Amino acid sequence: MTAKKIVFLTGDFAEDYETMVPFQALQMVGHTVHAVCPGKKSGDKIKTAIHDFEGDQTYTEKPGHLFALNADFDAINVAHYDALMIAGGRAPEYLRLNPRVIEIVREFAAAGKPIAAVCHGAQLLAAADVIRGKRIAAYPACAPEVQLAGAVYADITVTDSVTDGNFVTSPAWPAHPKWLAQFLVVLGTKITL
Repeated sequence: MTAKKIVFLTGDFAEDYETMVPFQALQMVGHTVHAVCPGKKSGDKIKTAIHDFEGDQTYTEKPGHLFALNADFDAINVAHYDALMIAGGRAPEYLRLNPRVIEIVREFAAAGKPIAAVCHGAQLLAAADVIRGKRIAAYPACAPEVQLAGAVYADITVTDSVTDGNFVTSPAWPAHPKWLAQFLVVLGTKITL
């Protein structure tokens, strides 16, 4: 396997599991993962939130862990990376307002590089206008944004994931096994035991 270099885009109040688990899992299989957030540098921390499904109309939110970033957002050069991963939670609602974030998403998409987004991460894909004609999964509350961006909203179970070309998307953290497995396939990662 050739190790890949991945930009992991996250921010304050990103979903804890959607930040910690993929960041660690991709490193576990040998990839280099640079976790970044606009306005922050390597060593800075973001606050995460734990979103759970407890029978309410939407998820509940509790404080999560502090997550240390390991790269500088301002130093990201898309040409030096193989893929982009976008954490979900509430972070994407403000990350999509950052012009450089949108530019980064567009550059990865234009280059045909793999892009994985979970939960509200689809808000960045929609804001960047890169999913037109694609089948995209997201947290159900993001369905209107996905559709307004010209994509087909994949109404799948919370434990499932969708791959359409270079995009790998899922509704929430319960889909991690399928979402990460599909992303590894798109990356060309082969795991042997």
